Amino acid sequence: MPNKVYVISRLGHPLMPCSPAKARHLLDDGKAKVVKRTPFTIKLLYGSAEYTQPIILGVDAGSKTIGLSASTTKEELFTAEVLPRNDVVENLSTRREFRRARRNRTTRYRKPRFDNRVHSKKKGWLAPSVEVKIQEHITSIKRVCAILPISKIVVETAEFDLQLLKAVQAGKPVPECEDYQKGEMYGSYNVRQYVLWRDNYTCTCCGVKGTDKKPVKLHVHHFESRKRGGNAPDNYGTLCEGCHKKFHLGIITDISLKMRRRPSTRDTAFMGIMRKTLMQRLKAELSIPVAETKGYITKATRKELLKFPKTHTNDALAIAQGRHGFGIREQTYVKPTNHIYTVRPVRHHNRQLHKATILKGGNRKLNQASKYIFGFRLYDKVLYQGRECFVWGRRTSGSLLLRSIGGTKVKDGVGYRNLTLLERSTSYLIA
Repeated sequence: MPNKVYVISRLGHPLMPCSPAKARHLLDDGKAKVVKRTPFTIKLLYGSAEYTQPIILGVDAGSKTIGLSASTTKEELFTAEVLPRNDVVENLSTRREFRRARRNRTTRYRKPRFDNRVHSKKKGWLAPSVEVKIQEHITSIKRVCAILPISKIVVETAEFDLQLLKAVQAGKPVPECEDYQKGEMYGSYNVRQYVLWRDNYTCTCCGVKGTDKKPVKLHVHHFESRKRGGNAPDNYGTLCEGCHKKFHLGIITDISLKMRRRPSTRDTAFMGIMRKTLMQRLKAELSIPVAETKGYITKATRKELLKFPKTHTNDALAIAQGRHGFGIREQTYVKPTNHIYTVRPVRHHNRQLHKATILKGGNRKLNQASKYIFGFRLYDKVLYQGRECFVWGRRTSGSLLLRSIGGTKVKDGVGYRNLTLLERSTSYLIA
């Protein structure tokens, strides 16, 4: 059980947390009421002095995991790992597939509106996959500020030299001076032309070369699907028309044609894009002072002064205690909390009306189910055989699919009578 209960004043202002024993007395005496189960938060029903201590929130920004830690100079009061959504690219790609397929069916024509794009109208437009992660950083910080009297926020941001990383991975010389102005595709009209030139106009499978003496039609092949791997040059390879057709028919099963040449740099690119925008929006939307720090400062504070191992939450604690936080200069012991929360944003609304798979007889099954099935909704937190889990799928028969917050399957086909409802679902799952 967490060793802290978070307290909100009668006027709605966050106060210093208290022990579970004191919270129990306040609830038994009718002086407080429960407003949130996870993290456990109570609201006072009487006036209080609203005394607070300096609390700094450290934020270890990231593309896959965000570390949060709120602490005083002596102890850690709240810590959590937030798992941002990574399904936006796939959802948009699926929508694009459906829209293109719809234009080829005998239905009402929906012409492509290429001139009606947001990025052509709004300055500072960001891709939806980047925008949603920035918003999740901000929302997670605001949720902590709602239960603790945060006096300052320190965010660690990072910048990555993508050209240097790619050069090191490829075993090429380190770029210098004008090399940064001449990127990987310098001098090429588009990605296809660059890939064909890079592969010497030769099929990477059978070795045939497209020459004037023996004309061969060459294709540019995605190693990973466009939905997963994108259109980066390292996700492309050159194949002749025959090999490309055989590969997609399953005749050629070479595993190398399914693996991109370099690991994706999507996460590192995101960190470079979001850094400036995140700091600007935090300073504009919060009345609390916001500062920025760097990774080398965090590492030195965590290893030399706090003596903690490398985790996202320990990095966040080091950010709060470091140079731009409390500014510790010597080895210090900060009592860590005994409970690390996991927060996962999810979406509730799916505008797809029908399933993509067409059933026998040409029928398309409806995608939308009832909001409640025997009183349970998608992503409700439930108790099953003494274990807390979430409703991840439901059937009209009352059979439910249960998963942990990380997505691991707990049990499928559980009857609704065997479950106890703990919390109604929100856009942010927390455990």
